[in-house]
Amino acid sequence: MSLGIRAEADEWDELYRDPVYDGATDPTVVIADGEWWMFYTQRRATHPDPGPGVAWVHGSRIGVARSDDGVSWRYTGTLEPDAGGLTLEPGPPPLHVDVTHWAPEVIHDGRRWRMFLTEIDGVPDRWPGFARTIVGYDSEDLRSWRRLGPLSLSSDRVIDAAVARTGEGLWRLWYKDEVADSVTMTASSTDLAEWVLEGVAIGGRPHEGPSVFELDGWWWMVVDEWRGMGVYRSVAGVGWHRQGGADAVILGPGDLPGGDIGNHGAAVRDGDDVWFYFFARPAGVAGGSGVAEDERRSAVYRVKLRVDEGVLSTRSHLTAWQTVTGNTSEM
Repeated sequence: MSLGIRAEADEWDELYRDPVYDGATDPTVVIADGEWWMFYTQRRATHPDPGPGVAWVHGSRIGVARSDDGVSWRYTGTLEPDAGGLTLEPGPPPLHVDVTHWAPEVIHDGRRWRMFLTEIDGVPDRWPGFARTIVGYDSEDLRSWRRLGPLSLSSDRVIDAAVARTGEGLWRLWYKDEVADSVTMTASSTDLAEWVLEGVAIGGRPHEGPSVFELDGWWWMVVDEWRGMGVYRSVAGVGWHRQGGADAVILGPGDLPGGDIGNHGAAVRDGDDVWFYFFARPAGVAGGSGVAEDERRSAVYRVKLRVDEGVLSTRSHLTAWQTVTGNTSEM
């Protein structure tokens, strides 16, 4: 069951394609001094020699794009490892790399920027057998990032950090733990340095890519279920309740032009508006071209999020959702 019927047409336009490997995924967007910055996983969809198996999903750098309005984006370069951490370098990444970077989470802690980045040694060609770690960085300018070190969490197979200061003043980290059946775990901190494990935040069917934000007096978590986005609601950022029942999603089948689904994204606030940036296959590819390289390509989209009568949606009115479910009692 999909909760998000198509929004206004201009909200569904393809916004960005990575000009190097055409594999922009896992976007997160921040606004600094009026300029929009996008950090994303630069998958190697069109790499001339990516390696066997799923190596093309690995070996990725963090791509960076910038915009004056959040709509028209220009490629800026990649975050390249150096002695102190990471530095934004213009142009494409090296053709061959020895570390994988995934799914950056970028926030401002009130004094400086923080990034929580998934790191994997090497360029794995298969999923099992390789440790995954979330590593902290900080920055004054979004260009040079000082490495603070890995976080001690619930296993050595953790990815996809989301971080926010919750209702009672604590910082919270949500992340996917592949050892724990790929559900969302959570930890809390007073200083973004030492973390106290708190257990499972969202259980149930496997998922990844949590994004957590406030809107209309509620905390919301959106997770990628590989069939659309599951939505959860909370009063204070702890104790989450699913929206619309076990099978309900937004950005599910039929919601996007071309027939694809929304994948791993993140929300950003611009004044009173909250925009959700996510990735999907490009419209011309979503129907299936039969070409393996085309099936790997991805594009970044965005949609404005709204709350109607306590329900998060990607459109202006609640009518279609009420027609499907009858009411909001499942909240």
